[in-house]
Amino acid sequence: MMKTSTLLHLSDLHLGRSAADETRARAFVTRVLVEQIDHVVVTGDITNRGRKDELQRYKTIFAPLIESGRLTAVPGNHDRNGDDVAAHIQNGPRVQTRLIDGAYVVRFDSTGPQNRSWLEGHGSMSMEDIQQISDALDEAPTGHLAILLLHHHPLPLPEDTKGELLSSWLGWRWTSELQFGWTLLRRLAGRCDLVLHGHRHQPRAFTLFPDHARPLNLFNAGSSTELAAARLFRHRGGQLVQQPEWWRDHKVKPRQELETFTRPMRAAALREERL
Repeated sequence: MMKTSTLLHLSDLHLGRSAADETRARAFVTRVLVEQIDHVVVTGDITNRGRKDELQRYKTIFAPLIESGRLTAVPGNHDRNGDDVAAHIQNGPRVQTRLIDGAYVVRFDSTGPQNRSWLEGHGSMSMEDIQQISDALDEAPTGHLAILLLHHHPLPLPEDTKGELLSSWLGWRWTSELQFGWTLLRRLAGRCDLVLHGHRHQPRAFTLFPDHARPLNLFNAGSSTELAAARLFRHRGGQLVQQPEWWRDHKVKPRQELETFTRPMRAAALREERL
């Protein structure tokens, strides 16, 4: 019988922000080891201010997973602050691939030089990046779940703070979704099964192209340490065997249901198609 593999999605750890974040990160690692989870992905903002000492805390806490090759990560905008530790999280090309337990993972570094300023947290993605991601997914072996990891959200999501609400109202880019995000998702149709990201601190989940032979599921993890919650995926033979389950502190009740493609998303898609 074909093995069922497990994948845990973490994001926005913001290590260095508080002792509670570190405690929760350690708890995740302990549970991964106890339950023998096959692989863990972390979609950016691993550090709070991009400092080397914060990166070292991450390396220390996650050492059992890093050393055993059971962790894959991409940087977020906070990792570009301070000492700019992004290259220590994903060194080399912006688009990279990795074959793990039953899954083919494409890592995309959606950060940019503007993220050196904490006031410019928006991501960067070009049409060339999209082509490279598409080409990488075309190389996915059969029988493997195809996954894209990135930090920034490709579709509009609700703002987390009053500052972000004000930024959106003023039309500033630093809180907006990735430029060409809808173009990316259309290119992923039929090539990819899961898009896993972070950046927004409240988790969301969407299914796109539901009538397609290979629907695309989009999951925002939220801030795993802030929520004390993470999603666990089970997959076999290139397909999810069930909807993801929550690992969580039962005092916290993040969103779990899959949502539909909403009107604001359609509006963003239409704007992009006019470019």
